[in-house]
Amino acid sequence: MTTSARATSADGLRRAELAAFLRSRRERITPDQVGLPGTARRRTPGLRREEVAHLASVGITWYTWLEQGRAINVSAGVLDAIARALRLDPTERAHAFALAGTTDPRAEVVSPAVTPTLLRLLKRLEPYPAEVKNARYDVLAHNQAYTEVFGDPAEQEPRHRNALWMMFMNDRWRVQFLDRDVMLPELLAKYRKAMAEHVAEPAWKTQVDELLDVSEEFRELWRRHDVAPMVSHVKRYLHPDPEIGLLRLEHRHMWLAPDSDAYRVVSYLPADDETEERLEKLAALTG
Repeated sequence: MTTSARATSADGLRRAELAAFLRSRRERITPDQVGLPGTARRRTPGLRREEVAHLASVGITWYTWLEQGRAINVSAGVLDAIARALRLDPTERAHAFALAGTTDPRAEVVSPAVTPTLLRLLKRLEPYPAEVKNARYDVLAHNQAYTEVFGDPAEQEPRHRNALWMMFMNDRWRVQFLDRDVMLPELLAKYRKAMAEHVAEPAWKTQVDELLDVSEEFRELWRRHDVAPMVSHVKRYLHPDPEIGLLRLEHRHMWLAPDSDAYRVVSYLPADDETEERLEKLAALTG
């Protein structure tokens, strides 16, 4: 068999496997799970092909061909829409995109630093907000208290689940962070210091270039070339729920390993009794 024939055969096997996988995922979902009206008589389990096509905004003929394993082009954007329609979890999404031979635009980056033990630690820190960060200030994991105080990072695209990006671009943080005029230059100075060890890495450069493109605030502060060490401070946050109101939180860092990735747990501890009471109340309201 020639190299071309072997490649064609492998492509056909991947298409057939993708077709079978999508069909199996379709058959496990009921109409009510995706907001569609159910019917008394359904000849097939789960959703019909036309229902998946409707949910994903693709043509029914094209989707039928996809489930038949035909040699059609499957773009990343279309496969993303199908994955969301079929409610694929991160592992299932990765499998589907691998079979299709394309890159997932919403791929979740799982850090080796985020272990089950570490997730249990974040949970035990509640009702205090806590997160896991790396040197680039990516939010790698967080507890429910963090979500309730600062919002859910999962609402951001994976590449924007980053404290630096959210400080400059997140509308909620613009209002909630009362000391933002002090926090912005301080955060950027710490980021620049950390970046000295990573200046050749594309992820760091891409983040800076993107912020330079979209934020005048960032451009102004970046031109200063300030650097600063990592120190703890008490900072003020105004929770959007008026029943909670002002929170005064002290940042504390627990370094996970003395390596260049600088993985750390950041906990936000109450700086006074009123804040502790308000965090406990927030946990009770949302628990």
